[in-house]
Amino acid sequence: MTAHSVIEAEGPPAPPDLRKAPLPDIVTLRGLAKSYRGGSNVLDGVDMRIAECERVALIGANGSGKSTLLKLLIGLIAASDGSITTLGETFQRAPSAAQRKRLCRQIGFVFQNHGLVARISAHSNVVQGMLGLPGGWRAVSQAIAPPDWRVRALSALQEVGLADKASARADQLSGGQAQRVAIARALVRRPRLLIADEPAASLDPAAGHDVMRVFSERARDHGISLLYTTHDMEHALAYSDRVVALRQGRVVLDEASGALDVLQLEKVFHG
Repeated sequence: MTAHSVIEAEGPPAPPDLRKAPLPDIVTLRGLAKSYRGGSNVLDGVDMRIAECERVALIGANGSGKSTLLKLLIGLIAASDGSITTLGETFQRAPSAAQRKRLCRQIGFVFQNHGLVARISAHSNVVQGMLGLPGGWRAVSQAIAPPDWRVRALSALQEVGLADKASARADQLSGGQAQRVAIARALVRRPRLLIADEPAASLDPAAGHDVMRVFSERARDHGISLLYTTHDMEHALAYSDRVVALRQGRVVLDEASGALDVLQLEKVFHG
């Protein structure tokens, strides 16, 4: 029997057992605090970690500090205290310009408002995920993008189930389809970390579950760490490995999703 036939008989190697070999953290927050002059603390001593390939749901009522935390860990705003390490970049208040540039190249973003350009095709919108990379000016439209970028954009659309909509204008898509195009746009740059802020909040229940399933499955398939905020406790449990809850700027719950149920999360959420 040849070595090749042995490999075929045995099948692909098993994925690592995370219980025996913990993966390294790609986000570590220590004592993170944020306050504004004349106001109370938005975040007050937050400790949090996200491991490589992990999917984390961040929950909390309005004003609990969720969106602020997302902005801090990618350096969009400056912290008041504590330290942040994201994708190997460590900073106290805010990253340097060089750090911010390196972070942006490794992170994909999707928000409640998908932010597509309405009058261009889904294909061109996905290609625009390459903006900010070297030669990124060519990502304005798929018509002038490098061939490999066009192929990657089509592949990303196929992954979210919209290959047949590549030539459709963004304003011809349903809300759920538009959000899946936004996911493809975030995936096309092959990020290590995917951040989604209330990605399903504006969708009906069926489309919301569809979008969250696509998020979770693509992150798992590509080994991308996923951090998403949500007000939907079913979404928090169904599409994550871990749930972190904030209340008044502090972590009040940090548990594996499999150890929780909706009623527990509702109690934490409403406090």
